[in-house]
Order: sequence, then structure tokens, then C-alpha cells
Amino acid sequence: MGTTERFRREDVQRILDLTPKQLDYWERLQLVPSRKEPGTFYDFRDLIGLRTVKQLIEKGVPANRLGRALAALREGLSQIEAPLTELRILSDGRDVVVERGGSRLEPLSGQFVLNFETRELDEKIRVISAQERSAEQWFARALECEKTGQVPAEAVDAYEQALRIEPQMVEALLNCGTLYYEQGNFEQAAECFRRAVDFAPQNSLAHSNLGSVLQELGHTEEARCHLRQAVQLDPANLDARYNLALVCDKLGAHAEAREHWQGYLQLDPAGPCGDYARQRLASPTFAKSANH
Repeated sequence: MGTTERFRREDVQRILDLTPKQLDYWERLQLVPSRKEPGTFYDFRDLIGLRTVKQLIEKGVPANRLGRALAALREGLSQIEAPLTELRILSDGRDVVVERGGSRLEPLSGQFVLNFETRELDEKIRVISAQERSAEQWFARALECEKTGQVPAEAVDAYEQALRIEPQMVEALLNCGTLYYEQGNFEQAAECFRRAVDFAPQNSLAHSNLGSVLQELGHTEEARCHLRQAVQLDPANLDARYNLALVCDKLGAHAEAREHWQGYLQLDPAGPCGDYARQRLASPTFAKSANH
């Protein structure tokens, strides 16, 4: 996968965890290129630039100050087509300093600064060289492997590479865990989903997936806890509803199971598991529990 790889606007938002409003705002400030026109796509250089903008803003650099610095940088270094991807960018939360070829430049003033003057700056951005991939590139590689039906191990390896660089990439954890689950490697799947829950405790899918794999491993009570949390966070999570009903059934918690079978049918009465849900509700076990 090279720098010619194309990404849709929604792909970029998902990979970098951006909202549409964030992307629109940065485009208006000309921090990043606009790709709203039909048939236009982002490439890897754009992704790296967007990630840089996000990290600098999270560090505390105001978006408008960053915009002025980039504009000054483009004007002062006209041979640099994409400052955010070709230079090393440092910030202390207020000022932006750019490093190129061993020299450091303060873009707004146009003055070069000595290295010792910026040694206290907390470096947040590591420019991706042609010889290495970023976490986003490995993640995109894994998605491509899944899309094209390549050997699952190749996708797993790409996700693992992304996670070595960015251990808190929740979507990579969820996708990688799902592949492990499909391969029957429940222990490894559980590890991925546990990490996803740790990093994103409000993520319904993370709890749902962890609950499902814990059910497979025989940790039924713990599975119920995570599936309950998944349903609480997202009452419309069909998989969580269905699996929670199964777990409650297994534990003999028939009143709670009935509640979730009914909830599942309300959400998706014509779904593929609807017939089974109706069979369970019509069984003598549930008829008895309904009378108590």
C-alpha cells in the first residue's frame, strides 16, 4: 500500500476519530485540504497531516494560531508542498516550531531558533518516513486485507503492527479481536476486547464483544456483566440483547432473559434470530416465570 491509497471522508473520520464538525472547521481554517467534491479522496499524506493537526490541537495549540503558522510556513518554504507531512513539528502548547534538516524555524516570525532554545518542547509528532508506516497506515492495510479476502493472518498482523505503535487504537483492538474470535482463538480475542474496554469504557461494542467471548470461555457471570453494560450504553445493540438473553437463560435468570428476548424482538422482529426468540418466549419455562 503506497501513498496513492485513497480514503473517503467518512474513512478519515473513522480512522482518526474525528467528527464532521472538526473536519469542516479545520478545512475552513485551511489547516487541511478540503475533499468534499464528488470523486475527491484523501491520501496518506493527508492522513498524516490531519493526525498532526489533531495532536497539536489536543496539545493546546489554538487552531487559528496553527493556521497562521502553516500559512507562514507555506509562504516561507515554497518548495515544501505539505508542511505537516514533510517537516518535524514541535509544540509547547502555545508556540509551533518547525524542524528541517537540523534547523528549527519559528514560522510566524520567520526566525531560526537554536536547538537548546526548544529542548523543553514536548515533541508530539513523529514524521513518517518513506521507510516506515504509521498506525493509521497499518490500520488501513488491515482493512484492505479484510476487504480483499486475503489470509486473515495478514490482517491480524497489520492490526498488531498498528497497535504496537498506538496501543490505544480502539477500533484496531475491536477488529483484531473479532478476527481472533472468528479463528477460535478466544483467549486472544478476550485480551483485545478487554483492552478496548479499558481504553473506551463507554463503548457498547467493546463490552458486547467481550461479553460474547467470555460466554464462549465459560465465564458466564462476567459475560452477563459486560453484556448488561453494552445494552445500558446502547439499548439498540441487537447482538448484545440477543447474547444477554442467552446468558441469562443459561444462568436460570428467566425473568431477565424474557425481558431481553422481548427487547430483541421489538428491535428486529423479522431478524434472523427472531424465530428462536419467539420459541424461547413460548416455552414452558418462560410461561411459568411470567406467572410469578
